[in-house]
Amino acid sequence: MKMLKTAVVLASALLTSYAGAQSVEATIRKNVEPKLGDNVKIDSIRETPYGGLYEIRVGNDVRYTDKTGSYLIVGHVFSLKTSEDLTQARIDDLNRIKFSDLPTELAIKTVKGNGKRVIAVFEDPNCGYCKRFRQQALSQVDNVTIYTYLYNILSPDSAVKSKNVWCSSDRAKAWDDWMLHNKAPGAAPANCTTPNDKVFALGQKLNINGTPAVFFADGTRIPGAIDLKTLEARMAAAKQ
Repeated sequence: MKMLKTAVVLASALLTSYAGAQSVEATIRKNVEPKLGDNVKIDSIRETPYGGLYEIRVGNDVRYTDKTGSYLIVGHVFSLKTSEDLTQARIDDLNRIKFSDLPTELAIKTVKGNGKRVIAVFEDPNCGYCKRFRQQALSQVDNVTIYTYLYNILSPDSAVKSKNVWCSSDRAKAWDDWMLHNKAPGAAPANCTTPNDKVFALGQKLNINGTPAVFFADGTRIPGAIDLKTLEARMAAAKQ
């Protein structure tokens, strides 16, 4: 009988806690969501273990509020004990993907050396940072397989340039010729089809808002150009 009473008390406590969490979430949605802008919806709300704050996630953006939804905090939270950027760690976790789920048939595949390491890169043919990244890092790295997704977001003619590259007899060479040497490929045949629309949809699904965007084997990502040293370090960490 005593064990039954204990179980009932525990179940009641859990239900009360759940109801309380639901009530807080409803309050935050009611008070905060209308202030975020037209058609902006909160994807998730969760209590954090620091400062009595609640995390508000909109896409891959992280913001904070109190349990009454009276305040909105935009910025990063750091641990003074470890100096860790707790907000960035959370954003990195939200941005993580399963690398094996990437549709590699939509990408230009380049194998260098033994090709054992893998990365995926989303690039726009009109992206200056992409060209710098390829010149200063990708062109120098070895023993890697690079999947390049032609992600056309910067200019109306980006899709045309990408099509000309995709429809070349050697896509990897045509892309390097353009990105490294500014040598444009010939015009694509009229009947050549490209995965441009599918790559764009994929990029939107992954919340890629700029190029280059680099994904590593462990599913982590870096938005923006990095140097060779940083690239090597991230690929090494992704294997651990």
